Amino acid sequence: MSTSSDLQTPHRSAAEAPHGVPGWLIALLAVASGMTVANLYYAQPLLSTLSGVFHTGTATTGALITLTQVGYVIGMLFLVPLGDRLEKRNLVTALLTVTTLALLVAGLATSFPMLLIASLVSGATSVVAQILVPFAASLAPDHARGRIVGRVMSGLLTGILLSRTLSSLVSDLAGWRTVFLGSAVLMAVLAVALRAALPRHAPTTTIPYHHVLRSTARLVHTHPALLRRGLYQAAMFGAFSAFWTTVSFVLTGPVFRYSAVGVGVFALVGAAGAAIAPFAGHWADRGLVRPLTGIAFVVAAMSFALAGFGGHSVVLLAVAAILVDMAVQATLILGQHTVYQLDPAARARLNSAFIAMFFAGGAAGSQLGSVVYHAWGWSALTAFGSALPLLAFLYWLTERRPGAEAEAGTAAA
Repeated sequence: MSTSSDLQTPHRSAAEAPHGVPGWLIALLAVASGMTVANLYYAQPLLSTLSGVFHTGTATTGALITLTQVGYVIGMLFLVPLGDRLEKRNLVTALLTVTTLALLVAGLATSFPMLLIASLVSGATSVVAQILVPFAASLAPDHARGRIVGRVMSGLLTGILLSRTLSSLVSDLAGWRTVFLGSAVLMAVLAVALRAALPRHAPTTTIPYHHVLRSTARLVHTHPALLRRGLYQAAMFGAFSAFWTTVSFVLTGPVFRYSAVGVGVFALVGAAGAAIAPFAGHWADRGLVRPLTGIAFVVAAMSFALAGFGGHSVVLLAVAAILVDMAVQATLILGQHTVYQLDPAARARLNSAFIAMFFAGGAAGSQLGSVVYHAWGWSALTAFGSALPLLAFLYWLTERRPGAEAEAGTAAA
C-alpha cells in the first residue's frame, strides 16, 4: 500500500502564486472545465427542435440528455480513475481527441440513434473536467485547497449554465448542427492549449488498471464520508436536472411561448448561481461544511416550492432557478472539499466515485422529471424536485459531528 512519501509530487515553478498555483493556470483550468462539461448540456434547449428534425416524441427526445449523462457516469467510473494511474497531460489530450471526433459525428448525424451514440461517447470523454479539478486540488496547499477548487469549479458550473444560452443563440443563428460542430473545434483547440500549458503530473500509483477500478469501488466502503456526500449530491443534482430538463417545455409552452433563444436567455439567470462557488470554497476552508450543507438542502426545497407558483410568472421561475443553482453548487463544492481530504494519493479515484454517484442521480432526475412533467404537469414536477433535497436533509440529520466520518474513514484506511 502506497504512502504519501512514496508518491511523486507535481513540478512547481518559481512563478507560482503564494497559495501554490499561478493565477493563469487556475483560469485555464476553470475555462477548460467549463468548456468540456458544457458538452453535456448543449442539447437541452434544442430538444423541441431535435424532436421536429428527427420526428421523435418529446419523451424520446429527452432521452438524449439522459444518455449523455449516463455516458458521463461511465466515463467517471472507467476513465477518471486513470488520472491516478497515468500521466494526466497525456490522458487529457487523448480524451479531448475522442471528444472532438464524437462531436463531429453528432454535428453530422443523419438519424436520431446516430446522435444518441455520438452523445454517449462525447459524454463519456467529457470527464476531462473531473480530471482537471482534482489536478488543481493536488497542486494546492491544504490551507487554500477549498478556495482554489472553488475557483476552478466556478468555471465548470458557469459552463454548465451558459451552455444552454450559447446553444440556443448559435442554433437560432446557424442551426443546431453548428452547435456540435463548433464545440468540436473548441475541443481541438483546448486539447492543444492544455497540452502546451499543463505541467507534467506523475502518476500516484502503479497498480494495474483493473486493480485501480477495484480500489475505486473499495474507497466507497473505506470512507463513509464519500458515500454520504455522493448520496447528498445525487439528490441535489437529480433535482437540478429535473428542473432544467423540463423548464424549457414550460417556457416554450402556451403560457410563455418563448423561442429557443428566449429559453437560452432565461438560462443566463441561472448562471448567477455560479457566483456562490468561490464563497463555498472559502466557507469549507473555515470548517463550515456541515451546517452549510443542511442550509443548502432547505434552500433547494424552498426554491422548488417557489417554482411551483411560477407556472404563470417568469420572475418567480427566475428566482427559483437562481436558488436551485446556488444550493446545488454550494453542496458540490462542500462535498468535494470533504472528499479530497480523505486520501491525497487517490484523489482521482475519490472524485470518480463521488461524481459518478451524483451524475447517476442527475440522469435519474432528468428522466424521471421528464416523465413526471409530461404525465402530471409542472406542479407535480416541482413537488418531485422539492422531495429530493428534503430526503437529503433527513439523511443529513443522521450525520455525526463534523469530521467524525472523515476520521472513521482514515482509521479504516
